[in-house]
Amino acid sequence: MAHRTADSGTESKPEHIPIDVEAMRETAARLLSEDAELPSLEEVETLTLLLRGMIMVAIPDVETAAGKLPKDDVPRACALACIGEARMRLRLEPSNGTLPAGVAHAQRLARSVRALADHYVNLGGHS
Repeated sequence: MAHRTADSGTESKPEHIPIDVEAMRETAARLLSEDAELPSLEEVETLTLLLRGMIMVAIPDVETAAGKLPKDDVPRACALACIGEARMRLRLEPSNGTLPAGVAHAQRLARSVRALADHYVNLGGHS
């Protein structure tokens, strides 16, 4: 039985998988919709991790799409501002370990997820 020890370069590289805009919007809505139920502390922690991951995955795609536009283009500037705010939110942590602080933090992340999804679609990504 032969084992391959090194990549011979003949294997195809995986194609880029577009971000899942629908999942991003649904996840954000769990915290931002008017009828959203208050999550438990454990649910907030899970949602926070999920939202952070979505932001980290979406930023490069939105940045690439924005980079294709002219430097003086308004949608480009808006998308790049959104990316800057999302990155800032990734660096922040809730002020304390309470449920209200965790929910507020997760809601801020959810707003960034929703905005990144909107920019992705507006810049030519799939919805």
